[in-house]
Amino acid sequence: MKLSFRSLAILISVLFLALAFTWMFAPQRLLVGWGIELTPSASVVGRRAAALYAGVAIMFWSARNAGPSPARSALIKGLAMACLMLASLGVFEWVAGHAAPGILVAVVIEIMLTLALLHVGRKSSGTLGQ
Repeated sequence: MKLSFRSLAILISVLFLALAFTWMFAPQRLLVGWGIELTPSASVVGRRAAALYAGVAIMFWSARNAGPSPARSALIKGLAMACLMLASLGVFEWVAGHAAPGILVAVVIEIMLTLALLHVGRKSSGTLGQ
């Protein structure tokens, strides 16, 4: 598969910006599929998450043309870890009965992003262990 850091960074930027706007202005669109009620507390957490998603979108958009470097490797490793943790938490919440099966859509996307990031990281640097 021909996947470059540039194309993945652009995809991540668009996806995370869409997530930021959704969490900011329509969090119920995500929560209803997860079987979670939109409460004032969930809204606060969602809006705060929106800021983080927007920040990640800007970081990857700004770095989309970056060549292999320690900074680019740090972006890849950091987001791969975050996506892997989100996927793990999604499965945990589903198994524990705190979320509906709809959360598994997010889990699959998070795993796919993790794998894509690791693939691009290995391809560009030879290893992610540096």
